[in-house]
Amino acid sequence: MSKGKKVLTTGDVAKICNVAPRTVSKWFDSGQLKGYRIPGSKDRRIPVDELVHFMRLHNMPTDALASGLTRVLILDSDTEASHAMAQKLNDIKPIECQVVETSFEAGIVTERFSPHVMIVNLHVQGVDASRICQVIRSQEELEAIRMVALAGHLSESEWSALLQKGFDDYISDRGDIVLIAQKIQDAVAIIYQ
Repeated sequence: MSKGKKVLTTGDVAKICNVAPRTVSKWFDSGQLKGYRIPGSKDRRIPVDELVHFMRLHNMPTDALASGLTRVLILDSDTEASHAMAQKLNDIKPIECQVVETSFEAGIVTERFSPHVMIVNLHVQGVDASRICQVIRSQEELEAIRMVALAGHLSESEWSALLQKGFDDYISDRGDIVLIAQKIQDAVAIIYQ
């Protein structure tokens, strides 16, 4: 294995195995899938090596570990600009992208689409980005989603406040497609080989 995550959440494993997170929890609780619990929490963590062993033991295809398109959800009221950004990103590296305008749409699409990365424009009227992060971070099956703010230039204190709210990174210029592609790649750097 090269760089990347060495330990996965049940949400990560569920996406890789194409099953519900509660199925992964049952595998874990029955001892079929080895891992550990976070001290003081009910959260489970599964080392990648244990997942690979489990998948091979049960004749599950392991190609999902290293392949598949990165799924990106963009929450932005400027859908034309977001669709253009998604197309330019796709030209650099193929991704699967959905664009939504409201928090309500984001909730529905997140459940169905299961994005790896969610980009949230902080300047969208009526969208409480802090609340979106709070909901994402409070759900075990969603906690693996990397949250990236589209925010313009931020001061150190503003960026620190975003980190406190649950964001993983931010984009200051939607036109810098190469940097955005790199930030998406960094956010989902799960490489198994």
